[in-house]
Amino acid sequence: MATSFRSPTASQKRLPERKRGAGVKYVYDTLRGEILDLVLPPGTPIDESQLAERLEMSRTPIREALVRLAGDGLVTTLPNRSTVVSQIDFMNLHNFFDAITLMYRVTTRLAGENRTDEDLEIIRAHQAAFIRAVEAQDARSMLATNRDFHAAIGEAGRNPYYQSVFLRLLDEGRRILRIYYSSFDDRLPGPIVQEHEAMIEAIAARDIDACDQLAKAHADQIVAQIQTMLTRDRRQAIAL
Repeated sequence: MATSFRSPTASQKRLPERKRGAGVKYVYDTLRGEILDLVLPPGTPIDESQLAERLEMSRTPIREALVRLAGDGLVTTLPNRSTVVSQIDFMNLHNFFDAITLMYRVTTRLAGENRTDEDLEIIRAHQAAFIRAVEAQDARSMLATNRDFHAAIGEAGRNPYYQSVFLRLLDEGRRILRIYYSSFDDRLPGPIVQEHEAMIEAIAARDIDACDQLAKAHADQIVAQIQTMLTRDRRQAIAL
């Protein structure tokens, strides 16, 4: 006697289960990228229900991801328990500039001391990706590849404590850099690419003093241009 089989109903079908924690990471990575690239500008409210629908997730991993983002300083929970994208703290930018300039110098010096040939290949690959992004005027790619370039230098320094601090600063600075890039209509001034190349050569030559000087000059010129951009008088003359 033949046996008949019925196709499972929609309620009986099981969707592939996400690995534990994968949902939180997915939400975290998605929101973090959108915040750092200014797709979600400072002050943007984050609606958990809308987010759950958009990402096709339950609200539990979304809440856990928001807790992580709050720990990174990227979102803020208001007294009414709503969540918004954190504002950029322009009043304390001088402290940020001091810290990231120091980390540019420290990590580049250590890379000159401790790098391997494999490290150089990785750093040069990130620089090539950065150049392609600059040529394409792809601001998001420029942000990501610039971050990866400097992170690779930090990795070559072989100090996980400095690396951790540096990554945090690089990520915090991405929103500021996005504003900076937009001030050039995403056409970056040439010296940034050349400065990266000079830093690579100094690291390859294990010239510690040159690593320090080039990293400081690189940070100084970016900081100076950002400060100029932020203080630019945009008022127009009005004839009376």
